[in-house]
Amino acid sequence: MSESSKPSGPDATTVELVGGAEAVEVGLHSYDDRWAAIYADHRRRIGDALAAVHVDIEHIGSTSVPGLAAKPIIDIVVIIDDITAEEDYLDALLAAGYELRVREPGHRLVRTAARDVHVHLLERGDPAIDEYILLRDHLRSNADDRALYESTKRRLLNKQWRDMNDYADAKTEVIDAIKARARAARGA
Repeated sequence: MSESSKPSGPDATTVELVGGAEAVEVGLHSYDDRWAAIYADHRRRIGDALAAVHVDIEHIGSTSVPGLAAKPIIDIVVIIDDITAEEDYLDALLAAGYELRVREPGHRLVRTAARDVHVHLLERGDPAIDEYILLRDHLRSNADDRALYESTKRRLLNKQWRDMNDYADAKTEVIDAIKARARAARGA
């Protein structure tokens, strides 16, 4: 087992942000058809690395929504059976070229060295998975909410942010409103 892995057992109890806070330096780009191909390449790479583990892999975030401007960072969620069993997935992802960025309760994040692909690892059944998919699918089908979300991101990226997480937190109110409409639209 490498130094980066921890044995199975209780989950992380704090947030470990490997490398500390990072300023947001990326602007929005018009939707790029290449994003789907980049996702497909990483889906294969992750699938190959985790071939011995039961996983589901989904493209999430703004780059997964055709027509939506986005920071050119591909977000991927990998759904695993046990987040605490890092020996089942973390070493394999590190060997495949990803770097550990976040270890927190219920969530791990690895990314490429270029920081252009973020891989979120969540445990099967985590409600965040359904929330990611709900938002993605709604934005794919609802032009008004897609435009609202894009204009919100453009407005927020005109500000200076100490950390990418602060920018993400600033979008929460709009995202929650969009997801509420998405739930209402699907009758939930």
